[in-house]
Amino acid sequence: MDKVDKSILETLQINASASLQEISERVSLSSTPCWRRIQRLEREGYIRQRVALLDPDKLNVGVTVFVSIRTSEHNERWVQRFTAVVAAIPQIVEFYRMSGDVDYLLRVVVPDIKGYDAVYQRLIREIELSDVSSSFAMEQIKYTTALPLDYA
Repeated sequence: MDKVDKSILETLQINASASLQEISERVSLSSTPCWRRIQRLEREGYIRQRVALLDPDKLNVGVTVFVSIRTSEHNERWVQRFTAVVAAIPQIVEFYRMSGDVDYLLRVVVPDIKGYDAVYQRLIREIELSDVSSSFAMEQIKYTTALPLDYA
């Protein structure tokens, strides 16, 4: 991973639909070597996929809820079941296993409190949980999907 690779990744993180010509110009390479580098970065897994970022308000899912979950179950079968339940709920857009007092953290996007309650009811109906604590985001101050490239 050299400076040019990092510049290509930075460009794609800003705009994944940038043309090869735009990327080539930005990183000061001709098209063919630039394309080869992009293909290598994809093949090696640096670029997992290219996506479009959608506007949650326009799609009526402008409410973000962070859900902290604690469980008394810590076995493989329960975790597999919990993972399957979470994967089947499209409103849950992020899912993390945590250290500390909380076992799992979910990020849920919904239209309103009623929408969140439906997700909550589904969760507790389908899987046993010890404690569920929900925090509604009041304002999004920073949001980015761009990863820092300084450590690559």
